[in-house]
Formats: sequence, C-alpha cells, structure tokens
Amino acid sequence: MIGRMRRLLARLRDHARGATLLEFGLVAPVLILTIMAIGDLAYQSYLRAVTRGVLEKAARAASVGTLNTTQIDAYIEAQMATINTKNGTTSTTKKSYYNFSRVGKPEKITTDTAPLGTYNTGDCYEDANNNGTYDTNSGASGLGGADDIVYYEVTVSMPRLFPMAKFLGWSATQSATATTMVRNQPWSNQSAPTIRC
Repeated sequence: MIGRMRRLLARLRDHARGATLLEFGLVAPVLILTIMAIGDLAYQSYLRAVTRGVLEKAARAASVGTLNTTQIDAYIEAQMATINTKNGTTSTTKKSYYNFSRVGKPEKITTDTAPLGTYNTGDCYEDANNNGTYDTNSGASGLGGADDIVYYEVTVSMPRLFPMAKFLGWSATQSATATTMVRNQPWSNQSAPTIRC
C-alpha cells in the first residue's frame, strides 16, 4: 500500500497537465485589477484635461467681457454635458481680486493697532469685496470688473468606471479639478478697494 502511494505521488509530481490553469488562476486577478486601475487613472487624467480645456476657453471669453457669470456657468455646463450624462456633476467657483498678490489672502490692513499683524476692532483695511466686513479671503464672488484678477475653479465628480475601487480602498466616485487665474482686460478704469475703519 505504501509503495502504491509513493508511485502515485511520483506520477502526480511529474505530471504537468493543469499547471498552466493553476498559474493563470493565481496571476489573472492581479493582472485584471492592475489593468482596471490603469484604465481608471487614465480616465481621471482625461477628465482633468477636458475640464481644463473647457475652463480655459470660458475664462478667456470672460476676460474680454464676452460672457457674464450666468453665461460662463451655462457654457461650462453645456460643454461638460456629455461627460455628466454618466451621473456626473459639475461645480464652478469664480472669485475676483484686485491684483495677483491678493489671491486667496485676507483683506489688506492699512492701519494696524496692537496686536500687530491681525485685524482688531479699530484697524483700517481695504474692503476689496465691498461687503462692509473684514474677510480672511479678499475675493468677491463673480467676475469682478475691468483689470481685476479672476480665479476660476471647476470640479467634475462622477462614479468610477470600474468596480475595483473598493478593493483598492478608493472612493466610489472620482473627481477632477481644474483652476486658472485670468486678468480681465482694461475696458475701463479699475475700481480701487474702499478703505474702511
């Protein structure tokens, strides 16, 4: 009986049929997951490129006064409609600034009292967005006026193409964001910020 078992084990050890199937079963899941991940990353890169192209074209048209805020939003939505048919959403942000050095920064303090470097009651500041209060971001909503700097941000979010995201710990949705800053053409004199105390 023992001799028979040894002969059977020796025959199985030397037998190569089915080894390819076993090797394919071990390699295939990793290969398929890698191909889907590459496809997903390539699609996200495509989304980012399309979003950037649409944003750049809209920003150039707005900088010469061709489009207003509502028309820019409508133009971006229309251009992204094909992508958004796959349950995608597009959001657009536009903020205008007096000059490039003020983008994303607080309103400039002109007369500073102790403690220095922070806004205190009694300090004077440039009310860049003309809302009557000191803001930590000096941008005003919309396209601003002549010679203003406009910061644009467009974000597209949609479900992922492949279901492998949960296996890799990724979220079920992917998003692409494009940003740009454009100076409006000087079609009239730029309005200087109001000094408030």
